[in-house]
Amino acid sequence: MLDSLYIAATGMQAQQLNVDTISNNLANINTTAYKRSRVSFEDLLYREVGRTQGALLGGDAPARFGAGAAVSDTAKVFLDGDLRRTDGPLDVALRGAGFFEVTLPDGSRAYTRNGALRVNREGLIATGEGHVLSPSLQVPTEATQVIIDTTGLVSARVPGESAPVEIGQIQLARFVNPAGLSALGANLYVGTDKSGDPLLGKPGEEGFGTLQQGFLESSNVRLTEELVGLVLAQRAFEVNARAIQASDELLSLVNNLRR
Repeated sequence: MLDSLYIAATGMQAQQLNVDTISNNLANINTTAYKRSRVSFEDLLYREVGRTQGALLGGDAPARFGAGAAVSDTAKVFLDGDLRRTDGPLDVALRGAGFFEVTLPDGSRAYTRNGALRVNREGLIATGEGHVLSPSLQVPTEATQVIIDTTGLVSARVPGESAPVEIGQIQLARFVNPAGLSALGANLYVGTDKSGDPLLGKPGEEGFGTLQQGFLESSNVRLTEELVGLVLAQRAFEVNARAIQASDELLSLVNNLRR
């Protein structure tokens, strides 16, 4: 009977993390290019508590029961979000598979789907947080307009030139298993053994998405789905809490037995 208390407690702990994950999804419903998180569960180790006899079981058979539930994984769901028109001169939405590769202050590489870009003090195209795109793209100081086509070719209009001047090419990265990426926060991800090494290529090539200037990708959080999941998680938490209450009541009856 004491085991029932611990088993129900594992269910409450798992559902608490589920509720926290859903709450984080809801909090980021308006975050540009945010990808919702999903919690997966697994049953804990089973142990043998005795042997049973029965014709239906073919004679002697082990009697086992589990130790409860646990969270096996919390992974990102990289479905595309809806495109939102902003008309920002350096806002770029990514349609399809891929990530922008950026350089972090320590020189390491990270990946993002947030295409809210800008030109930093050095004239390089960077994210809103200041992380420079890789490979770097230098914008002329006299440029009056930056043009990014669907294939990632970047050009600039400069005084004295009738045609746009080519600056460089935006490169995308994709992963065999994007769900294995590790989230750093601020819409940044880093590769792991689960995600595999990044595969680099141009937008529009086989396996890579395309770019859309003047748009941003919205989060892929769906309010109704998250609210339904929240209700289910709360009810599962309550069921486990009632299991603890029932076990406690049975233990109380045992303690109050009289001969």
